[in-house]
Amino acid sequence: MGIFSKIKQALSKTKSAISYKFDKLFTGGVLDDDFYDELEMILLSSDIGATVTDRLLEELKEVVDKKHIRTTEPVKEELKTLMKNMLDEHPLPRPPMPMIMMVVGVNGVGKTTAIGKLAARISRAGKSVTIVAADTFRAAAADQLTVWAERAGVRIVKHAEGADPGAVVYDAIASFKAQKTDVLLIDTAGRLHNKKNLMNELEKMNRIIEREAPEGTSIIKFIVLDATTGQNAISQVEVFNEATDIDGIILTKLDGTAKGGVVLPIVCELEVPVVYIGVGEGIDDIEIFKSDEFVDGVFS
Repeated sequence: MGIFSKIKQALSKTKSAISYKFDKLFTGGVLDDDFYDELEMILLSSDIGATVTDRLLEELKEVVDKKHIRTTEPVKEELKTLMKNMLDEHPLPRPPMPMIMMVVGVNGVGKTTAIGKLAARISRAGKSVTIVAADTFRAAAADQLTVWAERAGVRIVKHAEGADPGAVVYDAIASFKAQKTDVLLIDTAGRLHNKKNLMNELEKMNRIIEREAPEGTSIIKFIVLDATTGQNAISQVEVFNEATDIDGIILTKLDGTAKGGVVLPIVCELEVPVVYIGVGEGIDDIEIFKSDEFVDGVFS
């Protein structure tokens, strides 16, 4: 299955939830208040959110007026173009290697799985990867990550359960230097965003990374979000941003929700790009996010 087919399939639930109404809306008819009211309801039902929906409608009306569009058929492509432009306002980070990547997120979002998939993807590209099991709070977290490391064919640095996460990160960076590894991929505990002590621990790890990283090393922070949580994902990014500046988002379980439109408010309201998306359960089922493939996969 090709990359675009994977993304299209992952978005099938979202597309099927709105496709009939969407296609019907843009088949004949005139541009009147009823048209825009119906379009607003469709966008909101796909979890695009009120703020982004209002912006889309406002910009769409400006384009329609400027281009003297009078019927509904051409409006569909104009709307898709606006969506793509919104998603492209915040480009994907492309830091050079060597790189230290810290991955954060709350419990249950699929963080460990995403890290395993990402390690496999980077390794297949010919780069050396070491995974760091800095989640020392959750029982058997390091064991689970070890399984993914073995599947991906990469090294793993881990300590005993209950160890200081900062010490794990410190030792991992020492190994990163000695082995001249391309990418150090750090798993962190699934920190509940209202737990001050856990956020302090995250800040501590961040300080260790900043201090110990070799000169010229890129440092990047990704947050893993579960697409099925919809608008609740936005508040998670806001809180984690207080502990460590988030550079990008890995969006998991996109194939398990009918509200994939949440990608738009995540990117536009938080001004943070979605970098990777989970498109299935296999180790190869993680793809770089592309705005055109996303919009075409939902709104074609």
